[in-house]
Amino acid sequence: GKNEYDLLIIGGGSGGLACAKEAAKFGRKVAVLDYVEPSPQGTKWGLGGTCVNVGCIPKKLMHQAALLGSAIKDAQHYGWNIAQPVHHTWSVMAQAVQNYVKSLNWGHRVQLQDKKVKYFNMKGSFSDPHTIRGLTKAGKETIVTAENIVIATGGRPKYPVHIAGALEYGITSDDLFWLKESPGKTPLVYYPFILHLCEIIVYISLTGSSPDVSLECAGFLTGIGLETTVMMRSIPLRGFDQQMASLVTEHMESYGTKFLKRCFPTKVEKSESNRLQVTWKNTDLRTEVTDSFDTVMWAVGRAPDTETLNLETVGVKTNSETGKIIVDASEATSVPNIYAVGDITEGRPELTPTAIAAGKLLAQRLFGQSSELMDYDNVPTTVFTPLEYGCVGLSEEAAVQCYGSDNIEVYHAYYKPLEFTVAERDAAQCYMKMVCLRERDQRILGLHFIGPNAGEVIQGFALGIKCGATYPQLMKTIGIHPTCAEEITKLHITKGSGLDATVTGC
Repeated sequence: GKNEYDLLIIGGGSGGLACAKEAAKFGRKVAVLDYVEPSPQGTKWGLGGTCVNVGCIPKKLMHQAALLGSAIKDAQHYGWNIAQPVHHTWSVMAQAVQNYVKSLNWGHRVQLQDKKVKYFNMKGSFSDPHTIRGLTKAGKETIVTAENIVIATGGRPKYPVHIAGALEYGITSDDLFWLKESPGKTPLVYYPFILHLCEIIVYISLTGSSPDVSLECAGFLTGIGLETTVMMRSIPLRGFDQQMASLVTEHMESYGTKFLKRCFPTKVEKSESNRLQVTWKNTDLRTEVTDSFDTVMWAVGRAPDTETLNLETVGVKTNSETGKIIVDASEATSVPNIYAVGDITEGRPELTPTAIAAGKLLAQRLFGQSSELMDYDNVPTTVFTPLEYGCVGLSEEAAVQCYGSDNIEVYHAYYKPLEFTVAERDAAQCYMKMVCLRERDQRILGLHFIGPNAGEVIQGFALGIKCGATYPQLMKTIGIHPTCAEEITKLHITKGSGLDATVTGC
């Protein structure tokens, strides 16, 4: 029979919603099927996907809460009289953040309705390449057919189930942003006396793909006054430039976050006082240690949310190691009318803006006679740690691997933000690096920046690098004085690599 919809999207996150809304512009009959499986701790949320509910949005808002705490400390140096002590109340922050997220959930539903996109709050699975079996929370079944189907279900945090007590007693980022009370259930004093009434441990695994989530969460938890420990089995910020990653963690340590390096947990138990007893091993010292915490958060990577889709029935191929869906340059899967976008696809950046752009372009190719493909090169991103790290292009390690160390020139320098001077803040980790080709015009391969507002800084430079900017062109660019971004236009120090760059500035 005739398919009911021209396009059906499975997954109401950033990529799926963008694809649906774009397809609706062409007058096509579109439907979105979305369902949130509660976390093992029972946390659930509304329409909008990871970014809106348990990712970018609540993370950035809680990061801002921590920055405000630092600003309160700085303010006294600028003449503001602030009564002491200053208290932070988790429940007030959480309620405000969660209310905003709920407004976004509602906004997405209204937008779908306005664009005449049908919304099904159901869990979907394939019956055949054109048919989806939808199941409501109450168990009611609905059959939906479509000419084209897009999978955009994203991923969910993994639990290290091989560790005793991990599932029973741990939380993930899926839960952290929806906690009604502080992880220690105790109001904390932020400044000037931090009372360590709550202790949180965040674990990053050796192969985890969420190191940025771990450090971002640890950063804002420390910033609002919670004693936070990060346990790392391997390197920080895997996949990022490792020199920059080291500076990020150095600053976090000076900021108050504790790090247990080269360690991994073996079990989690609950004590009679309801504290969590965590036992871990140090791989260097070959010792075993046990300590107690109020909260254990896992950040050991994300798994593609494909378990209930029944992909094998219709022949959609996945990577056997990662579980992600294999797609070509046009986001097409191994089945002609089935596509996939976003975090669920193999080899794509796990970033909201790329999922949105890929979803829109896919709709335009399907219904708008477009042939434009998504360009995944030189995608900028930022890690929202207490001192932010933004980058675009290749890391130094990746550049050396692609072009060879003899063909790479690295310009780098430390700098001190003007805002830090009066407040007497430490700027030891404020640093920038530009990786260029040595030959001919010295095309910029990668730009890395650690400092205040790193995302805003990198966003501006990303356009130039996307357009093939060169080092000489950047040196002809006049900086805006006095800004941190201005320092990038004065990068005149060159060295293969390392941390011995000279301080630049006015």
